[in-house]
Amino acid sequence: MTSPTPKPSTRLTGLFVRNVGHNGRTGADKYGDQHGLILRVLPSGSKQWIWRGTVRGKRVDLGLGGYPYVTLAEARQKAFEFRKTARSGGDPRLVTRASPTFEDAAETVIAIHRASWRPGGKSEGQWRASLRDYAMPRLGAKGVDEITTADVMEVLLPIWSSKPETARRVRQRIGAIMKWAVAQGYRESNPAGDAIGSALPRHGTGRQHFRALPHGEVGAALETIRASQAWPATKLAFEFLVLTAVRSGEVRHATWKEMDLGTATWTVPGERTKSGRTHRVPLASRALEILQEARRHAGEDGLVFPSPTNRVLSDSTFSKLLRENGVLAVPHGFRTSFRVWCGDTGVAREVAEAALSHVVRDKVEAAYARGTLFARRRTVMEDWADYVADRPADSHTPSA
Repeated sequence: MTSPTPKPSTRLTGLFVRNVGHNGRTGADKYGDQHGLILRVLPSGSKQWIWRGTVRGKRVDLGLGGYPYVTLAEARQKAFEFRKTARSGGDPRLVTRASPTFEDAAETVIAIHRASWRPGGKSEGQWRASLRDYAMPRLGAKGVDEITTADVMEVLLPIWSSKPETARRVRQRIGAIMKWAVAQGYRESNPAGDAIGSALPRHGTGRQHFRALPHGEVGAALETIRASQAWPATKLAFEFLVLTAVRSGEVRHATWKEMDLGTATWTVPGERTKSGRTHRVPLASRALEILQEARRHAGEDGLVFPSPTNRVLSDSTFSKLLRENGVLAVPHGFRTSFRVWCGDTGVAREVAEAALSHVVRDKVEAAYARGTLFARRRTVMEDWADYVADRPADSHTPSA
């Protein structure tokens, strides 16, 4: 139940701050307290603390953080200190920084994402290296509330055409840090978001039209999805799809009775395969880890990767996941990425085709595929999982 709106002459209460919601009209709702403290309630329902005061003759709004991470008592104390500093002729922005620097925020975001990154992998090192080389010289010492779209443009423009993939990742990582700052109440928008996308020049290679990623970029795509705020079972299902090189529907409808963890084998029944034949999938070590993680989200109907409502994930789930996280590919395209990787690294054609459950027309070859290729496919799938986890040099060659 929402508390009544406080009168202008009264102070906010902890009960009101906890229960108040947005009134449904355009823009943020604002509720004043003492010492220039203001509570802003955004249309999304998030709540931010703002200090409004006069600093050396100029009105200033400073973010104090978001509720409940900053309590009413803490925000009120900060507002008191800011007003006291301003009345004495000082600048509260210089005495006490209201928001963290970009560098400090980056450390916080990396720490948050670390739990979703593969232990011993390269994700953290890649984040640090790209931010250190391109973002920190311009943004590092700035408060996250001070960074503008122009600042981000200055970071990206020198490498936007010469190093398009690097620029895309730097923008993505700056955006993740800025989204964290928005969630914490330090700012209202992401300066690396849609507006800058319209301002930056198009890449002449037309990379945005790729429907399947080059296999060297699959690891980065998985890193992006793991770090996203999507439903946990959805993220696990997508990574499972990539590691097994199967079709979307086969993963979304997967049940626990199809999984044999003892032999690390997933048996997809013929009624769910395009060929109409049973497809046995050897599971790499990381795929088995995903199944163990998925146990925490197991559905009542035996689904391995249920939706938040305990139903089969919709057929648009993975497409939406990729689109919302800036991954320029379609789910089926990761089968293409796998197949190209097989060709580039010398995997025998019959092994690659069997892994994709493609129908083998030649009767002799089909019999051979049923008899001996499964063990070789297991090695290939383990190599593929290792490859997309660590993204090693092109010299990586699977044993097939």
